[in-house]
Amino acid sequence: MTEQSTSLHTGARFVIRRSGPLEGTVRAGGAKNSALKLMAACLLAEGRHVLSGVPRIADVGIMGEVLGALGVRCRRRAPSGPDDPGDLVLDTPGTLATAAPYELSERLRASVVVLGPLLARAGEASIPLPGGDDFGSRPIDIHLNGLGCMGVEFATVHGNVEGRVPGSPARLVGSRLVLEYPSHTATDNLLMAAVLAKGTTVIENAAREPEVADLAAFLGEMGARITGAGTSHVVVEGVDELHPSPSAHRVVPDRVVAATFLAAAALAGGEVVIEDARPEHMDMLLRKMASMGLDVAPTPDGLRAASSKRLHSVDVATLPYPGVATDYKPFLVTMLSVADGVGIVSENLFMGRFRYVDELRRMGADIRTEGHHAVVRGVHRLQGAPVRAPDIRAGAALVLAGLAAEGETVVADAHHVSRGYEDLDGKLRALGADVSMSS
Repeated sequence: MTEQSTSLHTGARFVIRRSGPLEGTVRAGGAKNSALKLMAACLLAEGRHVLSGVPRIADVGIMGEVLGALGVRCRRRAPSGPDDPGDLVLDTPGTLATAAPYELSERLRASVVVLGPLLARAGEASIPLPGGDDFGSRPIDIHLNGLGCMGVEFATVHGNVEGRVPGSPARLVGSRLVLEYPSHTATDNLLMAAVLAKGTTVIENAAREPEVADLAAFLGEMGARITGAGTSHVVVEGVDELHPSPSAHRVVPDRVVAATFLAAAALAGGEVVIEDARPEHMDMLLRKMASMGLDVAPTPDGLRAASSKRLHSVDVATLPYPGVATDYKPFLVTMLSVADGVGIVSENLFMGRFRYVDELRRMGADIRTEGHHAVVRGVHRLQGAPVRAPDIRAGAALVLAGLAAEGETVVADAHHVSRGYEDLDGKLRALGADVSMSS
């Protein structure tokens, strides 16, 4: 499966010129960080699965290819309207291949989540060490340790992680799993493995993100028995088999894309309504943006953001959910770069997520980094410059920086942004921004 409409070639560039205040309504669409896990969960049950609201982004296309190599047929139904990406239909066979191909897995870190479902359903799996965004070491030890407690024997062979469940029939065994860190992806992986395990699995220090609850809801529709998803204490009573849900499952809206449009309103000014945003999923971020001077208010269907004055500087620290997510940080740093005052930003989750700061400096931002911290002294106006997108969210933040810069900003390596955003330039243009694509 490919997502041709959003997968950009490596030479694609965003061209941004400062324009007037933004105005209009936009939709965030389905969450990438949920959709990829829901797709992997379809490995757990033979038959036809239907997911609605899955964004047409490059990472979904890559995950579709990974699942295709394992035997799952993925296809899109025709959209029902302009805001509908078309339902994603996945047909899972009775017998699965168990080796994920290197050339696909290296392009998508989330491909590691096929490990749990394959071990639960087929009793064996082989995956390369995963790739994806380059912002520091994120080892998969938490995944392997948890699955090891459930009975999996692992070996590293020619750069692949190979897992096998001993016994006949091969079946995982429920266990008490205490995560060293509340990893979102590890929680998802272990949750999917546990639903077909024998006995009860308890996941302590589990990730609490709304996307975890979305995955648990989907698994519940398939017959899984899960309590506590969305809290740090998740209990799974294993069942013998799962069956596809008779109705389509709608993916939870993307809170990071919603945050992108909030930041766009803050940087360019104007008033923007994000009609599918869920404020209850973004509490800490909304408080932080409000303290910077962005006027944010819930609407019956989402959020309204308005800005007409210069932003105020604040201090920011990234923390596991419900704290300020590390994915939000590039937007907040960009906002601070033009705010009044000095803000200190602390990265507590991943090393290396300040690599886009050099690009902001090229645009005139006054930012000094040291280890996990960045000191951002706001300037009155950024200057347009040629810059490069190092990853999905930083690339989007550089596009937004162009909205607050004098002259023309060109963001190269736009293909990174296409991994997580469906038609970002088109949606910004619809709000009044001067953004286009160039090859």
